[in-house]
Amino acid sequence: MNDYDTTVERLERALTQMAEVISTIEAEQSGLPTPCEGWDVHALVRHIVGQSLRNFAVAARGEIADWQAPAEELHSDWAAQFRTGASALLEIWCSADPDRLVPAGDGEAPLRGRLDQQIAEMAMHAWDLTRATDQRTTLDPELAEHSLTWSQRMLRSESRGTDKAFGLEVAVTPDAPAYDRLAGWFGRNPDWKSPN
Repeated sequence: MNDYDTTVERLERALTQMAEVISTIEAEQSGLPTPCEGWDVHALVRHIVGQSLRNFAVAARGEIADWQAPAEELHSDWAAQFRTGASALLEIWCSADPDRLVPAGDGEAPLRGRLDQQIAEMAMHAWDLTRATDQRTTLDPELAEHSLTWSQRMLRSESRGTDKAFGLEVAVTPDAPAYDRLAGWFGRNPDWKSPN
């Protein structure tokens, strides 16, 4: 298996993991707060299903996604809606030319670089939702390690702080579990517990 196929396989695992997490959420948990400040479970799932998957598909085609466009509404079966979008996304990646140059920052970069951001978002939000809904699911630590390695190279300090995409880093010991380190890096408190 080449590097690209390995990365696509990681994305598939991240999407499968997210589908399992979403399928475990009970209807009465939709209003629970999450470690994503200001987002309850319903809002976060809507972001993942109705915005991230749509924009990830746009990115996988080499285009520029509009993250300001509102998320699509959730159907009654969140997990089925997610799986439909995830399957379509994987189809695009499986037929993509990973070395095609696409817009990136002020220049261009190979399309394959967009995969890692998608893996990281799925891994991080899977942790958010398991914490919010008190799931006992064991998350894939290799996905967290991969996401952390990528995001430590890519996340810039100017993206952190009040009214920014990411919170300030929360210090976590180097020997902490992978998802605790990932959460801290993305500005979450690894010890977060639902106030309800």
